[in-house]
Amino acid sequence: MKVLVIGSGGREHAIIKALKKEGRISKIYAAPGNGGISADAECVPIKAADIPKMTEFAVQNKIDYVVVAPDDPLVLGMADALAAKGIRCFGPDKAAARIEGSKVFAKNLMKKYGIPTAAYETFTAPDKAADYLKRDNAPFPVVIKADGLALGKGVIIAENLKQALDAVDSIMKGKKFGDSGSSIVIEEFLTGPEVSVLAFTDGKTVFPMVSSMDHKRAYDGNTGPNTGGMGVIAPNPHYTDEIAAICEKTIFIPSVNAMREEGCPFKGCLYFGLMLTNRGPVVIEYNCRFGDPEAQAVLPLLETSLLEIMEAVTDERLSEIKIRWKNAHCACVILASGGYPESYKTGFAITGLAAAENSGAVVYHAGTEYRPAENTGSFYTAGGRVLGVTALAPALDAALVKAYKAAELINFEGIHYRRDIGKY
Repeated sequence: MKVLVIGSGGREHAIIKALKKEGRISKIYAAPGNGGISADAECVPIKAADIPKMTEFAVQNKIDYVVVAPDDPLVLGMADALAAKGIRCFGPDKAAARIEGSKVFAKNLMKKYGIPTAAYETFTAPDKAADYLKRDNAPFPVVIKADGLALGKGVIIAENLKQALDAVDSIMKGKKFGDSGSSIVIEEFLTGPEVSVLAFTDGKTVFPMVSSMDHKRAYDGNTGPNTGGMGVIAPNPHYTDEIAAICEKTIFIPSVNAMREEGCPFKGCLYFGLMLTNRGPVVIEYNCRFGDPEAQAVLPLLETSLLEIMEAVTDERLSEIKIRWKNAHCACVILASGGYPESYKTGFAITGLAAAENSGAVVYHAGTEYRPAENTGSFYTAGGRVLGVTALAPALDAALVKAYKAAELINFEGIHYRRDIGKY
């Protein structure tokens, strides 16, 4: 069986390492992949969102199954294009991917079906948004979100009116996030522990995975700008069995049912970004795919065959599968380029990778390039988030110690990582 995994980050590396355990898979391709992924799959230089070239490659190489991992190709209709060629794949079609591709669509869906979320208003004109923010007794802080995809960074928390107006101008007029900011959502600011829950769903059945806690801010103490994620632990200590039962009843099942009712059943991995507020769990955001770096901490805990689950999702027989998880904890620490998520330099040699893996950790490559040499090749930095150093242990503290010990063995110029993953 030949499998193609679309994408180039740490999430894709985690998926590929999980699929490598499958005896049924004879060949794994990654498009475009990255330096580290090239050790586990054959990398193909096709951009993840290039639908014509990707489908052509899949047809010509007789690919049996495709995993579409990133948001961009899903929102653009990669799953639809593959299905039209008769190629089975994991990932929602274009209509269902709107749940991430448009925050306006997602918020309106939750409102219509009574799924708990923050109060909000949507705007397509910056002056109307400004008037709304200037109204009497407008509460601050307030959350301002670009409607479309923005690499996980299209959210601004404004502490006061000036910051809010500046955010509207930068998103809608300055096009800080490109066309993603043509519409915005202005949302009530809520507080409470955040929880990420990925879920397998075939449009009818929904199986939540082990919960996780992402750390979005760039610096220790949950300070600095939002990033794509600086580290993650799983399971999330705030997510009790009682809260899980509430979420399944009020959020997970209603969300899947709502998508089906709207004529766009969701088949794939549905990501629930939750906040545990004083009025109960609410949805902060949906994603239409595995989270990154959440996948790097959740997938290592999976005991059941990932391919078996994915195929069951594709064939709409998820209810027939029994999914098992390890009774363990996982911690992933992201090693980033200095300056990320703003401006940063790449092309620096990475040392200590073998030592880190020999210490018992798994190193997922997110932004690396492999440069072959005459005797032995070397890895170089090629992105903002460079590596995800991941460790399992029976207890969370032990997993964190193991991950940080491995991280300390790795070095490259400008290396930056948070030292407090798991504490917030």
